[in-house]
Amino acid sequence: MADSTASLRRKIDSASDLRSVVRAMKAQAAASVGQYATSVAALGDYARAVEWGLGACLRQGRRSTTATLRLPAQADRPIRAVVFGSDQGLVGRFNDTVAEYAAQALSTQGRNIEVWAVGERMRASLADSGIPARGTFAVPATVQAITRLVTAILVTVVDTMPGTAESAARSELRLFYNQPTTGSAYVPVDQRLLPLDDAWRLALARRPWPTQLPPEVVGDPGETLRGLIREYVFVSVFRASAESLASETASRLAAMDRADRNIDKMLGVLNDRFHRLRQSKIDEELSDVISGFKALSQRARQ
Repeated sequence: MADSTASLRRKIDSASDLRSVVRAMKAQAAASVGQYATSVAALGDYARAVEWGLGACLRQGRRSTTATLRLPAQADRPIRAVVFGSDQGLVGRFNDTVAEYAAQALSTQGRNIEVWAVGERMRASLADSGIPARGTFAVPATVQAITRLVTAILVTVVDTMPGTAESAARSELRLFYNQPTTGSAYVPVDQRLLPLDDAWRLALARRPWPTQLPPEVVGDPGETLRGLIREYVFVSVFRASAESLASETASRLAAMDRADRNIDKMLGVLNDRFHRLRQSKIDEELSDVISGFKALSQRARQ
């Protein structure tokens, strides 16, 4: 059925309204990407300060400090994993990508594994990948809400690890999330937070101190080390959540940009059809007028 000028006008108006919505969402996504990127960059100085503190504790080499880091064999360590996802649309295979990556990484472990999902959609993606989630956390909608998410993860996942507070780091804590790369692309990441990597600890302990005076740990080195480890976990989980949100927003921004271009193309096609149809109607009306004028002129001459 051929379109009429009225139906084409309705389609053009609907497409224009949709373009306004898409551009508003595009602007919001662009602003959110900047916020998450800024929050990740702001963590840099604090993360470096925590690393210097860990290096100061590790270089002490005291008995109480090394006792805290004495870990069981890898085969005996239970694994607790947190998988970050999205609860909003227009992100493509964002959840499926990291869920499949986590399932593949955890399927080779063969140990006691407990998984928590960030987002209800991520919980469903994990279930499709054969990993039932023990619990679910809400996806933060703003940078300010990330702190609440990190606190909930620390209380629910980290503080309830098997063993006492002194041996909580003897379990394995892993994070799975999408990390932004160039443009709107992202890659899934598997980050093991606990126990601390041996090579990383050795590098921190051997790192040259920036001042002439050697560092000194005041108080119980074991307590100080556990506090710094908790801060290190807090910063790492915060960064993982912010990078996951940045990846999600960048993916949505790219989708909105593609939608904006497609709507512009569709509006161009609709406007061309509308103008051609209106011109054809004008031509028909002019033809009718000319035919009528000729008929009247011929009748008048007769």
